[in-house]
Amino acid sequence: MPSSTGPVTEPPADHRKGPRRRGEELESAILRATLDELTEVGYSALTMERVAVRARTGKAAVYRRWPSRAQLVLDACKLGKISEVDLPDTGGVRGDALALLRQMAATMSSPLGGIMRGLLGEMTRDPELAELIRERIHTVRPLAVHVILERAVERGEVEPWVLTSRRATVATDLLRNQFLLFGAPVEDEAIVDIVDDIYLPLILSPAPHPPDNVD
Repeated sequence: MPSSTGPVTEPPADHRKGPRRRGEELESAILRATLDELTEVGYSALTMERVAVRARTGKAAVYRRWPSRAQLVLDACKLGKISEVDLPDTGGVRGDALALLRQMAATMSSPLGGIMRGLLGEMTRDPELAELIRERIHTVRPLAVHVILERAVERGEVEPWVLTSRRATVATDLLRNQFLLFGAPVEDEAIVDIVDDIYLPLILSPAPHPPDNVD
């Protein structure tokens, strides 16, 4: 019996039977194939060849549209709405913050959550991927937080200086760290604790006074 030196990676299933696709239809098929591959094998094992086979096209057709694996994956995540959020106006900053974090937690518990966690884990090994994630995904939640805080400023709940402080994104940062360390689902109790015990005390407190200069 042949010896095994490690886990065997199964070859991608041959999905090339059937009519070839072109134009937008082909691009959509490639992106959806990428999401399927990410769900099945993760970013580290994903290859352009696997995606091409699943999308019933040639590898050259994939490379013509996406010069790198990182660019392909991030466009696929956009198609999968991995970074989109819907921001209901609950009438108060606490309700808005809870709604945002609960939406994020729901995404983390979906198949997209596994993709997100895998991509974030690969950031330290793939500089191009890390840069694209910062540009296309990581900035979305901070922007959503700023919408919430702008509403709070208009209501008089929060002082304007909070918008440009590090305090603004603490809630989403803590939720992401909880997800990376412990996985999904993120318990609602943890979300409430983040908002009530940490976030609200930070953003509702007065602006800090800089220390006096000492000659």
